[in-house]
Amino acid sequence: MKNLKFITLILLSVCFSFKVVAQPTEPPPPSMKMSFSNNTPKTGDVIEVIFEIDLPEGFHLYSTYNKCDVGPLPSVFIFKPNPSYCLVGEVASIGDHHIKDETFGCEVGEFTKKAKFKQKVKVLTSAVTISGYYDGQWCSAAACFPISELPFSGKLKASGPDKVCDEKQVEQTLVIDTPVVNDLPLVTPNDTNTNKDTSECKTCSYKLNGANDNAPCERKTFNGKSILAEDTDFLSLFILAFLSGLVGLLTPCVFPMIPMTVSFFMKDDKKSKAKLNAIVFGLSIIFIYTVLGTLTAFAFGEDAGNVISTHWLPNILFFLIFVIFAFSFFGAFEIVLPSSLVNKADREADKGGLYGAFFMALTLAIVSFSCTGPIVGSVLVGVSGGNFLGPVIAMFGFGLAFALPFTLFALFPSMLKTLPKSGGWLNAVKVCLGFLELAFALKFLSVIDQTYHWHILDREVYLVLWISIFALMGVYLLGKLKFSHDSDLKFLKVPRLLFAIATFSFVMYLIPGLWGAPLKFLSGYLPPMSTQDFDINRSIREANGLSGNLCSKPSYANELHIPHGLSGYFDYDEAVACGKELNKPVFLDFTGHGCVNCRKMEEKVWSDPRVLKVLRDEYVIASLYVDDKKIKLDPSQYFVGRHSKKNITTLGKKNTEIEACYFGANSQPLYCLLDRKENLLQAPVGTEINNKQFDADEFLKFLEDGVKEYKNRNPKP
Repeated sequence: MKNLKFITLILLSVCFSFKVVAQPTEPPPPSMKMSFSNNTPKTGDVIEVIFEIDLPEGFHLYSTYNKCDVGPLPSVFIFKPNPSYCLVGEVASIGDHHIKDETFGCEVGEFTKKAKFKQKVKVLTSAVTISGYYDGQWCSAAACFPISELPFSGKLKASGPDKVCDEKQVEQTLVIDTPVVNDLPLVTPNDTNTNKDTSECKTCSYKLNGANDNAPCERKTFNGKSILAEDTDFLSLFILAFLSGLVGLLTPCVFPMIPMTVSFFMKDDKKSKAKLNAIVFGLSIIFIYTVLGTLTAFAFGEDAGNVISTHWLPNILFFLIFVIFAFSFFGAFEIVLPSSLVNKADREADKGGLYGAFFMALTLAIVSFSCTGPIVGSVLVGVSGGNFLGPVIAMFGFGLAFALPFTLFALFPSMLKTLPKSGGWLNAVKVCLGFLELAFALKFLSVIDQTYHWHILDREVYLVLWISIFALMGVYLLGKLKFSHDSDLKFLKVPRLLFAIATFSFVMYLIPGLWGAPLKFLSGYLPPMSTQDFDINRSIREANGLSGNLCSKPSYANELHIPHGLSGYFDYDEAVACGKELNKPVFLDFTGHGCVNCRKMEEKVWSDPRVLKVLRDEYVIASLYVDDKKIKLDPSQYFVGRHSKKNITTLGKKNTEIEACYFGANSQPLYCLLDRKENLLQAPVGTEINNKQFDADEFLKFLEDGVKEYKNRNPKP
């Protein structure tokens, strides 16, 4: 136990040192105090709402004053609409210092020690409720940190009859649900017209806004049909879990138990009864692991998918879990369940009969946990947070594979003679699993590295680590590297030599990736090519210029990229506007930094020259990242999602709202084709089209049919 605590402490230190390299430890958000200039107003009075933020020593906070086109985030107050008040004018910064920011070359306002803001409001009813949240940025000498959605709220009582807002007073008011964009009219909190026709609105944010309008989302259909169900490859998931179960059998804790367990059933004089017990034993194993998968499904649920797969905290935890499992396989310590649990299950198994067969299965699951626990944990971590059925199907597959040999050998004892003898090779299997666990642990760090734009684990760094890990695994297989539980290797057997050759061949396959080789076999498991500093193919493409249809410089192009040198947009509104201007259909690519299947589609399907040509020549492309945590919208574009009913302040949240509200989906990839009126040209697709996964021919037909339909709807004069 002491060793386990020590290793965990070391892992935590190493893991979080990664984040320290990327950026200093983020301090907790500051506290905000809200008060009123008059606590006993009359309806119709204009009072001030006062906000005060105490700043720690060495920190400064940017005020609302900001003259930068590109610069630090100014202070923004977002007020939730409420019929009890209306805003008068804008938030004012009190006592801020206006300075020239040398980094951005523009004038900004900042506070030190204490920040103070005031907002005038007109009291409309006797019970006033004012709430919302604050966004801003504060900095120390070492780094700057965003302050996202710091809430505030307050209530007061007023006297007098209800009043209405004077439109002249609120003509410059900024409220959460009405971003001032393009030529849309401004809507204020006291606007009671909920029957407005939004068909001519020009921005996604306005049509997605649900603060003042209880109408349902504008769900898009194709030929009168709603959108596809989520695309989940349960067969591949089952096969992967089944293979994991077979691997679990080849561990030192499990393999020697096969003949021991079979002999337990053969003690019974009646062969028919022994075989029945063996079948119950096998079914019990499947049941135990399936129940484990069901509990995992209930714990995570499918709605938690995006959070679990992209938030930094669960991914750091999953990374630690995989590393701890790897160290366990290397022999640093053993992960075991309490001995009291083992003894209790064993006593119940001794009672015999069908009851005893079930508890024999439970005893096996508990005793073998030190070897199978890391494998089971890895499978569950890999599928948790996705489709609800994922963990259930995965554990059913694992339990089936785990139960088969025990049941078969119990039914046909003569087959035991065909089993290889136990020996050092079992520990070698266990150690190789440790190397694999260590390699796959990096995937979780890679996801948050991309979603938060840390740029620590870019593609070339990731490849160097994988090359090192698998090279060491090859050296181990040759017997040149030993761990504490390894026996002496007097000579090299042919199977071990073949595995060593395969491992070194894989290392040689990885090496060209350092210079930009696509490594399609690993598409989805490596960081995207855009994160690699040196890429020969990209250099050639950049020399020839980007290819695609653009009307203006895309927003967020410095932070986000489209693969294969294609040019396009990362904002729905910009892409739709450009499609109308160029009279071309829009190709929506709902994607994510941590989306494995998105990378597979891009490497296996998009890379087809025929697909690239159609995308480049016929469509305006929009890659909409749903899991981006870093890129914030301009405050003028904030809104309340009609689907989520939450404050939408980041690009990732906006794209998630678009996918859910317009297309009724929350899985990626999702590909949608739109015409000039933002109607669907074809039914959206994911990785599977006409029951074919990752098929370039089917995807090409999907794109070409979209172009034909667009031309039918928009014939040239």
